[in-house]
Amino acid sequence: MNSAIELLAPRYDIAWYPWAVQYFFMIALSYATLWLAAPALVFGKQRWLPTARLALLACLTTTLVAPVALLADLHQPLRFWHFYAYANSHSWMSVGSLVLPLYVVGVIVLAWLAWRPALQAHRQAPGIAGFVARWLSLGDAPTPRALVVLVGLGTLALSTGIMLYTGAEVAIVKARPLWHTVWLPPMFVATGFIAATGLILVLNRVAGERSTTVSRQMLKVMLGACLVAGLVAGSWFLDGINASVGSVAAAMESVRGSAEWRSTALWGGLTGVVLFGAVLYLLTRPASRRPALYAWAWVLGLVALHVGWMFRWVVLMDVQTVARHSAGFHHYGIPAGSSGILGIVGTFGLWLAAILLIDLFVPWRQARQGGSAADLSPANSAPAHPDAQSAAETTEGAPSHG
Repeated sequence: MNSAIELLAPRYDIAWYPWAVQYFFMIALSYATLWLAAPALVFGKQRWLPTARLALLACLTTTLVAPVALLADLHQPLRFWHFYAYANSHSWMSVGSLVLPLYVVGVIVLAWLAWRPALQAHRQAPGIAGFVARWLSLGDAPTPRALVVLVGLGTLALSTGIMLYTGAEVAIVKARPLWHTVWLPPMFVATGFIAATGLILVLNRVAGERSTTVSRQMLKVMLGACLVAGLVAGSWFLDGINASVGSVAAAMESVRGSAEWRSTALWGGLTGVVLFGAVLYLLTRPASRRPALYAWAWVLGLVALHVGWMFRWVVLMDVQTVARHSAGFHHYGIPAGSSGILGIVGTFGLWLAAILLIDLFVPWRQARQGGSAADLSPANSAPAHPDAQSAAETTEGAPSHG
């Protein structure tokens, strides 16, 4: 007599919605752009000042939007106070609930200190712009450079806590072998810097700066970040195919028979290789050809943003479709409401609104490492024409004929 045993495994709904992707993406842009602003605003390297101004704009706006996406993903946002009423030092989320507010405050204070001299210079401007400048500048006293450095160093230290907790809170989940690996946190950081350099390249174009110095600096950082991401991804893959036990081996086994996951891995690998090759090509061109080529660097910026966002989507959303208690995969369709497409579009819309409001009322193009309104000469108060700026920058490496 033959007997059959039927196993029933429950299907659980996903725990994290696309809001989580938006949060992890925005907070990665935040801490990466903060580090890209640090050379000029914290360490005083003047050649990085044009880059730092764009980076600080990106940093503040993404820092303001990221917690909104995080609260939306809590399912019951009004209960966020439970993190503080029932703190747990063994929970990375609980640790993050303490680090994140301090980091947000640090970024806001650093941006205010960097923009304060320019706000003081615009106190007499007519209309609402002058009112906002008088209200935000809080007096005429100069901004101590030492204070900018101190706040910047403290915020950089807090940003390392953000990097650590956002990676660790995913990597400690043993129920998901694709998450439970030491390679995930550094990959989050590397792809975050790739996306951040891409965002600055896009802002450099959209904001009308079109600085070849900014493009060159960001392409160099992007090249390094792509190299680091490639090394981490290669080590991650080799760890999986060579180990017979462990989370990486289990993760490889769980998606080995999936054509969708193979195509995803192929797409990610090819996109990374193409991006790395294109950046390397631009950086190795003769100096005379770079200005024309750098004018298209914003296209690579869009590709870099795609890499950063799609990596987080695959890790946070696609991994949840892998069945934990049975074989196969669960289907997930993106809903059209606030927990799906509307939430994704709304997050980017909120970020766009923040950046437009700052562009309207804050002279962010004149950010500096402290000082006073008197330090801003009329020549420095008005941004240089993009063509004139680019012409001055491209003289580097060009032969002299005169």
